Amino acid sequence: MEDLQVGVGDALGTDYLLLRESLTPQQREFLLRARAFVDEDVLPVINGYWERAEFPWPLIKKLGSLGLIGDGIVGYGCPPMDPLSAGLIHMELSRGDGSIGTFVGVQAGLAMQSIAMCGSEEQKQRWLPPMARLAAIGAFALTEPEHGSDSIALETSARRDGDHYVLDGAKKWIGNGSIADVVVVWARDVADGQVKGFLVEGGTRGYSAKVIEGKGSLRAVWQAEITLDGVRVPAANRLPGANTFRDCARVLVGTRGACAWMALGHAVAGFDAALTYARKREQFGKTLTSFQIVQQRLVRMLADVTAMQLYCMQIARLAEQGKLAPTLAGLAKMHNTSKARHVLNEARDLMGGNGILLEFHTIRHMADIEAVHTFEGTETIQTLIVGRDITGISAFV
Repeated sequence: MEDLQVGVGDALGTDYLLLRESLTPQQREFLLRARAFVDEDVLPVINGYWERAEFPWPLIKKLGSLGLIGDGIVGYGCPPMDPLSAGLIHMELSRGDGSIGTFVGVQAGLAMQSIAMCGSEEQKQRWLPPMARLAAIGAFALTEPEHGSDSIALETSARRDGDHYVLDGAKKWIGNGSIADVVVVWARDVADGQVKGFLVEGGTRGYSAKVIEGKGSLRAVWQAEITLDGVRVPAANRLPGANTFRDCARVLVGTRGACAWMALGHAVAGFDAALTYARKREQFGKTLTSFQIVQQRLVRMLADVTAMQLYCMQIARLAEQGKLAPTLAGLAKMHNTSKARHVLNEARDLMGGNGILLEFHTIRHMADIEAVHTFEGTETIQTLIVGRDITGISAFV
């Protein structure tokens, strides 16, 4: 099977509209730096980590030295990058592996952005520089066992007690929650009923996290179930700019856009794998690419990938201009994750039985896109949010 081995990225024939020509030198440099890390460090080893459900510490250590973590945050040791550069990094890391892409999405897009957008100057100075180097790991604790899509109904409570807050409750699906040095916990203040943000430092008494086992998606990144039992947090650890759920929602707008880029990375990986495989695989005396129906399926996959690229490029432009509304990010997330699922399903099918082997990569991406399709707002929820925006009628509470 050596002659059929697919190294994702061999073809990279996905820039059909020549979009790379519009990139600035800095944007192209971020793209190529992330791509080199994926091709040289991630792809040769990631299947083993995924199969063992093992967190890839050596890859994370290397990633921390590349100056790719920051998601556009200005200053505080973060590499200067515009929204398009940040998106290209998300795309490339997910092209390599969804677990690494998700880890960075949590680290930079959720935890670091919460501190950057809502934190005090002291909190930013303390946490953002080491987080940009991955010398400190962050987590973002919003989702609860009984509150997924209706996250605004969260029940975790925060009660002021002198110069501390006391947090009680439970969270679920918290990426990095078992390994984080700092966790952004969203809780409802019993004094006024508003949702606020708190920085819980690793090792705080009453905070416990258990890694969720048995996942069939994103197996090389750890999500946790968290219990907060009388966790005492200094009042200085409350995020002063996080005073209502709307402040949390401001953070989530950016991560929904990042999900669109991540989905694009998964789809590119699937298309490249299928095209490379079809060029090499011979059946009935000729390569798969010689058959009309195979060409048709590849072209339709390319059309989907190209549409996903255009969505991503535009939301990056809107983010640069400060015009990326939640509904626009949600539409891009909904479209791209749905199209990525289709592309990966086609890719796996075109590769026949080999498509289910990890060595050909596609099945890993096919499993991982299921999680991306779900987190940060499911397709159904994003559809209803956009539907409310265009009709003026809310079909959900």
